[in-house]
Amino acid sequence: MECGNRSQLTHFILVGLPYPPALRVPLFLFFLLIYLLTLCGNLLVLLAVVLDRHLHKPMYWFLCHLSFIDVAVSSVVVPKVVATFLPGGGDISFQGCVAQLFFFHFLGCTECLLYTVMAYDRVLAIYNPLRYGVIMNRRACLCLAAGTWLVGSIHSTIQTLLTLRLHYGRDIWVGYIFCDVLAVLKLACGDTALNEMVAFGNIGFLAITLFLLILTSYVCIISAILRIRSFQGRHRAFSTCVAHVTVVFIYCVPLTFTYFRPGSQHPLDSVVAVFYTTVTPFLNPLIYTLRNQEMKAALMRLVGHQKTAGT
Repeated sequence: MECGNRSQLTHFILVGLPYPPALRVPLFLFFLLIYLLTLCGNLLVLLAVVLDRHLHKPMYWFLCHLSFIDVAVSSVVVPKVVATFLPGGGDISFQGCVAQLFFFHFLGCTECLLYTVMAYDRVLAIYNPLRYGVIMNRRACLCLAAGTWLVGSIHSTIQTLLTLRLHYGRDIWVGYIFCDVLAVLKLACGDTALNEMVAFGNIGFLAITLFLLILTSYVCIISAILRIRSFQGRHRAFSTCVAHVTVVFIYCVPLTFTYFRPGSQHPLDSVVAVFYTTVTPFLNPLIYTLRNQEMKAALMRLVGHQKTAGT
């Protein structure tokens, strides 16, 4: 491929999802609806945690961060996915593509680390309930949350700078639903071995390592739950754990599948990407709300308060 000057490259075109033309309008409406529901669901969780003093606990503090990340990830990716169903909607500027790449990896890495922190929080709560409040104090929560954001920003900066160092040719078609690092690398001229190696180690390995750490944590948690004598206590602990493991599974498995195959160019990779960019942010508030009595009660109080204020 003949390489052009990177400064002359003004835009890319996102191919988007593979679909038959007859499904253009239904898919457009479906993704638009999912995006709007994702925003509403996660913003409701944020409001409930911030406004309800019963939820001012470490677990819900981290859930608040997760809801914010889900809103941000969805806003970085899904509006452009919706636009690809419109004529000319796949166009994205070079700067916009780089920004999308940076923020996706920043938020995605932060989310993976946050899932691990939430698992650690549950281990402490179940294994050491008497000292939980002392260990997981306000300062510890702030440090853990800040650490996830810091590591996420470092990870994303590395990925973005390594991508920017390359030159790009005449092919501007990104065969993906958004400007992910692996999709953009396929358009680069020259040797991309270093970039692919970093993507494999820094993304795929990180995702599967955190996933295994979380599963190990929950094996320990389940063994501790089985020793709880109270049926109500076991049920409550299991509900929280099942919600978290379900979300982690939906998020990490497709992510690992994508980044452990850096050379793949299969069109269905875009379908897999829908799970961790669209489905997980949509399901998180549902899973954490429907399986959590405190969250359901807080949302009922929030809705009741709004009705009272309206009258």
